[in-house]
Parts: sequence; C-alpha cells; structure tokens
Amino acid sequence: MNQSSKFLIFLITFYSFCVISSSTAAVLPSNSNGTTVYKILNEFGLPSGLLPNSVKNFSIDEDGKFIVELKDKCYIEFSYLTYYDRVITGVLKYGSIRNLKGIQVRKFLVWLDVDEIRVDLPPANFIYFHVGWINKKLEVKQFQKIHSCQGDGVSSIQRVWFDLLEVPAPMREIPILLTE
Repeated sequence: MNQSSKFLIFLITFYSFCVISSSTAAVLPSNSNGTTVYKILNEFGLPSGLLPNSVKNFSIDEDGKFIVELKDKCYIEFSYLTYYDRVITGVLKYGSIRNLKGIQVRKFLVWLDVDEIRVDLPPANFIYFHVGWINKKLEVKQFQKIHSCQGDGVSSIQRVWFDLLEVPAPMREIPILLTE
C-alpha cells in the first residue's frame, strides 16, 4: 500500500469517527459561556427537573428575567399533569421563580397557570407552587431528575374521564344480609 492510500484510509476513518461521535453525543442547550439552564436552576437553589429535557434555547439577563424555548409543547406527569408551553418566561431569584408564564397544571379537568415556584431557604424537602390564590406544597424529590416529555396529555385527561364515569361494582359481588 502506498503512502497516499494509507493517508486516504486514515482520513476516511477519522471523518467517520467524528460524524458518529457528534451524532450520538447528548447536547444540552447552553448560553454563550457554556452554562446549561439546569445548572443555573441549581445555582439559584432550585431543582433542575423543573424544566423538561427538551430545552432548545434560553437566555437570562442580570435582573434574573429569563426566556426558555422548548423544542415543542410538552406534558410531564408529576403529582399533577404539568403542561409546558413552547416559550416559558419569568424572573429567577434565589429560591424562587416569579412572574412565571408558560407552565400550567391540571386539577381535575381544569388547567391552572403556575404563577410562582419557590423552595424553603435553606433548601429543604419541599417545593411550593403558587397557582392563582392557592399554594401547593409538594416533595422536591420528584423535581430532582430532568424528565422527558410524555405525549400530548390526552391519555391523562382520558384517564380522569374514565375514573369519573366508572360504573360501581355489580350488586352480586356485594354480600347481602338476609333477614326473615
């Protein structure tokens, strides 16, 4: 084999390796200095799993105002079915997100806007969601892991309807007391 053939084989092998490596690597969206949105949430005392793994882009200014862009609308089942719009905005402060837009939770068949998210300071085992005039206290452990989006939320809504419309057990299975 001559020198140019060896060099050509080397280039083809190297190019193939680079293409395969870049296509299989997981890429987390980051800003200009390489920080991911999940790392920023942790730096502000919040769990990284508040946002799904489908973040496409994000920006945050010096006042804490942020914009997060997702690849698509998203649903994740926590204690409640949670909806993420394509664009999520708010103000990030240590231990809280205020003026939140773009996240909703479903309670029964009604979708409610999440206005604020906060944790105890120093961070403890609970996280609080401010939904309208209601504060809901949940265990923070379900938000520690970054979750994938799950379908379109229709199956969860169907499950609620089935639960509401479920027919009670047949009478023959209920013991009857016979008296004379």
